[in-house]
Amino acid sequence: MPTGQHVPVDGGEMYVVEDGPSDASVVVLIHGYAGSTLWWEPLVPALAADRRVVRVDLLGHGRSTSSTTGYGIADQARRIAAVADALGVETCAVVGHSTGGQVATALAEQRPDLVTRLALIDTGPHPDAFRAQGRASRLVALRGIGPLAWRLRSDSSIREGLTGAVSGDIDLSDQIVADVKAMTYQAFSQTPKAGLAYVGERSVPLRLADLDVPTLVIFGVDDRRWRSSAAEDYRTIAGARLELLPGIGHTPMLESPALTGELLAAFLA
Repeated sequence: MPTGQHVPVDGGEMYVVEDGPSDASVVVLIHGYAGSTLWWEPLVPALAADRRVVRVDLLGHGRSTSSTTGYGIADQARRIAAVADALGVETCAVVGHSTGGQVATALAEQRPDLVTRLALIDTGPHPDAFRAQGRASRLVALRGIGPLAWRLRSDSSIREGLTGAVSGDIDLSDQIVADVKAMTYQAFSQTPKAGLAYVGERSVPLRLADLDVPTLVIFGVDDRRWRSSAAEDYRTIAGARLELLPGIGHTPMLESPALTGELLAAFLA
């Protein structure tokens, strides 16, 4: 398991892991909903060979502290900026997975001086692209019964819920499951609502169209969280590159780390 540090931000402390040369160009990796720094582990060797790789646990996720409020996408983006400033990062490329891609987009909106390149991995462009989740996820989201269902969750039920995040026979580590189990109900329930509110207010392609930042979009064709056909909407962004990956689901960095790392390394070069 990676060893990192906690950086104070508004609302708590964010857990940060760094790899690679300290004087190299910086790439910040932002995980998705219910994820953590561990979800990027397969990509680190390739990306950190000649880059300073900074991974963060969003507030309420992984080893970052939790809060009763403050899970809005813009709020999370401001905390990433605060972490970058605390680490002395002046400019960086940013890679975001799913909800992390929304946070990365908001960061580029807030700090165009900071973000030089943007890569989104299976980030749904708008609410119409969202796929309805299973019965267990709907049960946890219900008012009243939701908190009780969350307290009674088991490791096996969490693993079952995570099957929508991957396609194929992917072995999710015990620590990944433990990270989800450690989430508070507030973090678990408020984060997806915040993500849908963000893309509902304005789609990600429209937001990116207003930003002068090189953009790469990677999307698994077999994604079971977001409709991959909606990824075509990203082609409206001038100069954006779209990579659709057949046979890959919602989490390319776990399902096909070699290909994902190759695409990212070429884009970041």
